[in-house]
Amino acid sequence: MLKVLDHPLITHKLAIMRDKDTSTKDFRQNLDEIAGLMAYEISRDFPTKKIEVETPMGPCTTKALSKDIVLVPILRAGLGMVSGILDLVPTAKVAHIGLYRDEETLEPHEYFAKYPKNMEDAVVMIVDPMLATGGSANAAITMVKKQGARNIRLVCLVGVPEGVRAVEDMHPDVDIYLAALDDKLNEVGYIVPGLGDAGDRIFGTK
Repeated sequence: MLKVLDHPLITHKLAIMRDKDTSTKDFRQNLDEIAGLMAYEISRDFPTKKIEVETPMGPCTTKALSKDIVLVPILRAGLGMVSGILDLVPTAKVAHIGLYRDEETLEPHEYFAKYPKNMEDAVVMIVDPMLATGGSANAAITMVKKQGARNIRLVCLVGVPEGVRAVEDMHPDVDIYLAALDDKLNEVGYIVPGLGDAGDRIFGTK
């Protein structure tokens, strides 16, 4: 299921990121903030359990998260979303998936993977700023499923209908969360209007 988080603060910060004149510092900072805002919205249905705590005034029955939260950034641009979510969920574990895209075929190829234990019981959030062709997202989802993950959410800033359809066709059990659904892909597989190459803009490599 596709969910576009059309929140005024998210759209405002995304507008700053889209601007070609936005500095690396401001791009990175707004990405952190959007990731945190998205995580807040996405976490509404995270499973909880009842716990007992002692307040200064006496005992209290309340709730706490009952499952591990695992963030899975797709390297390298996905790293830009991790700190904003960790600010909100500091107990989350972080896996890493390294994929590169063949510039001719646009197909993803794995070059690195590292996971925490107990993926099968965790809420897994695969994060990547862009959902373009859907190739990298589908590859990452397949990889975490092989680790036993069942509760998987794909979290991206900007996507296009082509990428959404590709993920829905291959992984209909995975919810997709976007900050914006853009128009289309151009002839070389970049999102239009998009925000450019997210990795280069996060790390200042262009």
